Amino acid sequence: MLRLRSVLLSSCALALLGAVPAASQVVESTGIRALGMGGAFVAVANDSSATWWNPAGLATGPFVDASLSGATTETAGGHPATRVGAGSFALVTPALGLSLHRFRVTEVPARSTGAGSVVRQEEGTPVRSLTAWQLGATLVQTVLPGVHAGATVKYVRGAVRRSVVTDRAVADQLDAAHDAGGPAVASGTADLDVGVMATAGPLRAGLLVRNVTQPSLGGVELPRQVRVGAAFDGGAMGGPPMTLAVDADMRVYDSATGPRRVVAVGGEQWLLARRLGLRAGARVNTTGLRERSVTAGMSVAVRAGMYLEGHVIRGGSRDERGWGVASRVSF
Repeated sequence: MLRLRSVLLSSCALALLGAVPAASQVVESTGIRALGMGGAFVAVANDSSATWWNPAGLATGPFVDASLSGATTETAGGHPATRVGAGSFALVTPALGLSLHRFRVTEVPARSTGAGSVVRQEEGTPVRSLTAWQLGATLVQTVLPGVHAGATVKYVRGAVRRSVVTDRAVADQLDAAHDAGGPAVASGTADLDVGVMATAGPLRAGLLVRNVTQPSLGGVELPRQVRVGAAFDGGAMGGPPMTLAVDADMRVYDSATGPRRVVAVGGEQWLLARRLGLRAGARVNTTGLRERSVTAGMSVAVRAGMYLEGHVIRGGSRDERGWGVASRVSF
């Protein structure tokens, strides 16, 4: 136990000191409840998506939670453009979790404005597609009363394909890049996500560090991401089952659309004896292209402990659009 605690603390310190990398994956890729709340979920994560959003959150969740989900998000309002598809399965208890994720990230870079750019555009637009699988095991330890630390030890394997497309419209370029069958550069690596969750009555605080070792898949580096969150849970003090949350990235990291450092806010309200859950949120990228998005989500209990969930995303100047659905069992 002491060894695990030492590893977690060392990983957090390493994450705060490293240089900003270049890569393509963002934290707002999966987790239907989280995406419905705009991505303000690090201090809320208490279901099976905690294996992705904050491993320590499992300690505050139900006895058993399992989910199967799929989500897609596309930014196609101009160059650069990206499309992310994600499928996830997770089965968790308060002390242990198992998860499997599949991602497909398609990227069209920004157009060059230098000399010769017209000629290069006539020849085609370079695109890149990353397909990755992630298998993870999550362990959680209570450090102090109300303070929990967790880690997801994961193996990630991916393949990167690069090609050139001649389509003019951005959406058509993403379609062509998604279907491109060029040569793949495949590789696999082990990595670690760590998290801390603290609760005191209705107040919750969380820390997430993803991609601690900054692994590389086929020459594409997955950046280290550090995110903090705070939340107020009205149900924890006997009030209405309503949660308000805010998240913020602590460091800039590179994504397919440029530098990214997000601030997100969101809320969740349960109604009809927790048979209906409603969510809303918003997020803004405070650097780079400064993208803005609003989100909404819903959970419907089809029977006790069984939920159908969904979310939608709509963006501003970058025309971000996305949706996702999930089935979840929680006892």
